[in-house]
Amino acid sequence: HSRKEEQQARRVLLIIGVAALALVVAMLVAILLADSEDKYAARDRTEILVKGEYKSQAYSQDRIIQGYISSARGRTVRVRIRGGQGYLTIKGASDASGISRYEWEKEIPLNEAEELMKLCEPGVIDKTRYLNAAETIFEVDEFYGENEGLVVAEVELASENEPFEKPDFIGQEVTGDIRYYNSQLMKHPFKEWK
Repeated sequence: HSRKEEQQARRVLLIIGVAALALVVAMLVAILLADSEDKYAARDRTEILVKGEYKSQAYSQDRIIQGYISSARGRTVRVRIRGGQGYLTIKGASDASGISRYEWEKEIPLNEAEELMKLCEPGVIDKTRYLNAAETIFEVDEFYGENEGLVVAEVELASENEPFEKPDFIGQEVTGDIRYYNSQLMKHPFKEWK
């Protein structure tokens, strides 16, 4: 074997080791922190858009490609490429309302994210995220590929009961409906729902 092949083999083993470690960490997070209030808890409400113009109100937009090393319910490990940068995210189980859950995210080099994408489960999420600011920032995701036609908005809140004003483009709330989770859209795309 050449030196270059040995280096490539070491790199692949390192990536596999990192992915395995991420999965173990995700499982521990789900077990230990599922019911705890934590400073890293994400409190999101997801809504399906049924009407209105959101693109003209956006102050930012990015194309996002993401896959899942683990999409097991309650312990997802996501790899994301956004704006030329990579991210590794671990999410714990949602609470009963579907609003709060533990979330940890780490920025990683783009080349590492591209290598980790090769280890992901089949299926990829491809979308553009628009950031819209009313009094509260709404993240609006327009999906492509097998999820074309689906547009959802999400607002992150400081607490589950924090009041917020809905912009005109917001429609029916679907918080807690797992069909709208990206990890589920990868397995059961929107185009299959009809």
